[in-house]
Order: sequence, then C-alpha cells, then structure tokens
Amino acid sequence: MSTDWNATHLPDLSGRTAVITGANSGLGIITAQALARAGMHVVLAVRDPDRGRTAAATVTGSTEVRRLDLADLASVRQFAASWQGPLDVLINNAGVMMLPQRQTKDGFEMQFGTNHLGHFALTNLLLPHITDRVVTLASIAHRRIGAIDFDDLHHTRGYDPTRAYAQSKLANLLFTLELQRRLTLAGSPVRALAAHPGWASTNLQGHVGNPLARLSLLIGNKLMAQAPEAGALPTLYAATHDLPGACYVGPKGFAELRGTPTLVGRSPAASDPEAAKRLWTMSEELTGTTFPMTLEHSQPS
Repeated sequence: MSTDWNATHLPDLSGRTAVITGANSGLGIITAQALARAGMHVVLAVRDPDRGRTAAATVTGSTEVRRLDLADLASVRQFAASWQGPLDVLINNAGVMMLPQRQTKDGFEMQFGTNHLGHFALTNLLLPHITDRVVTLASIAHRRIGAIDFDDLHHTRGYDPTRAYAQSKLANLLFTLELQRRLTLAGSPVRALAAHPGWASTNLQGHVGNPLARLSLLIGNKLMAQAPEAGALPTLYAATHDLPGACYVGPKGFAELRGTPTLVGRSPAASDPEAAKRLWTMSEELTGTTFPMTLEHSQPS
C-alpha cells in the first residue's frame, strides 16, 4: 500500500450505507466526514441526538442521526429493531477509556459493557442486514494484559481502570476473531475486521477519571499523538479495502503509534481461538443475543 495513503484516496462509495457508533466526536466524526465525502450514506449512532445533529452539520454528504446508548441493552435492541434494508458497513467505533468504576444500566462494568458487550449485541442484532463487513476499533492497550479474566469480567474483586480498559480492547479483538470464524462457517461473504488508531489526539483522553493519568495523557497528546484525521485512517482503510477477514489494521510507524495504515499483529492473548469462543459464549449469556440462525449453514463447534 502507498506510504502516503490518506482519506482522499477512498474509492467511490455512492449507494452504500454505514453505521458508525459514537460518531458525534473524535475519530467517529472524522470517519463519518470522510465516508460521506466519498458518497456513502452515513448513520451517526449516538447517545445524544442533539450532539449528533450538531456533528452531522459538519459533514458534507448524506447523513442521518439515530439514538444509540451502548451502555443500555434496551437502547441497542431498539436501534437494531428499527433498522430496515441493507447495511453495508458497521463500524463499532464508540468507546470509553479508563473511567472511575461504574456500571451500565444492565449492571456490567462500564468499559467492558460499552466497548465490548454493547457492540457484541449490536453486531449480532444487525448481522441479518449487513452485506459487507464489521469493523471494530481495538487498541494497542490490549497488550497490557495477558488474558481475559473470565472469573471476574466486571472487576468486582478490585477495580483498576487501566486494566479494565485493556481487557475491553482485548475483548474487541477476540470478538472479531470469533465473529469471522462463525461467518466463515456460515458461508457468509461478510467480513469481520479490527483497527486501531495508534495514539490519536481526541477527547477520549480528556474523560479519563484519574486526574494524574488524565494530565499525563493530555501532555502525551501534545508531544506524541497524531491528529485525529490520521488516527481515523486505519478505520477508513479497514472499512473500504479488500482485506482478509479477522485482520487487524493500525499505523505502520514506531510502536504503531502513528503512520500510514497497514496490517499489524496482535498479542498471543488476542489470537487465542479458545478464549475467543469462551468470551463469545459468555457474551451471549450476558446480552441475550446470539449469532443469527439465518446465517448458520452449519453449527459452530
């Protein structure tokens, strides 16, 4: 791929539709702007429709704003039930980072519940409509832990916001791995891919709960981070290029912090098929959603 690939190199996306979660700010709105400029109809799936409409006003092209609160499974179900017609690309972009301990409306640890379980449920419920691919945003932070703590997914035995965030991002990669396995077994042409932005300067770091950690990250934004326009490139590449299922796209620069998008590796923990299956089963139980039977040509083992 070109060493200077950027959003101006997107193909013509006219006639296609994308849903982007958390598209009212940060990487989400940058991604929406780029896809809409290329001709795509972009649905901004956001918790606050007023903020979503303000963000949509900055987009040149066809947009739509719909309410979606990933920390509330009732909202996820309502969003999915209202969907009609084909959906080419689902971009699971929304996320929270290193928050003080709190729970979703369904009682899940907030980072795991929002970053993983909300997207898990949304994807399964929308899969009958999806025609092309699912792109889920992960993070280099997934490397900070060696495995999912299946005995304490919600950190009830002690809460570390950094570890909780890392576990949610590891879950994103295991979800992508198992989703692709199931799609392949079902004979579906839909692909599951993951992407990460490197270190991109967005408002996400400003919401970190610990004041010292927040200050450190904000200083890092000034000294090390790339612009959000660059941070969105791996997502845009994963959403529009002919790439293999289960692949992972990130910046090609030092430590994957910045640079043009390329295929990158993941930790051994994020490549464990048995852990991916176990996480999927537990996520089904927690969310009450499953891989659609209409896609199952054969039963996954």
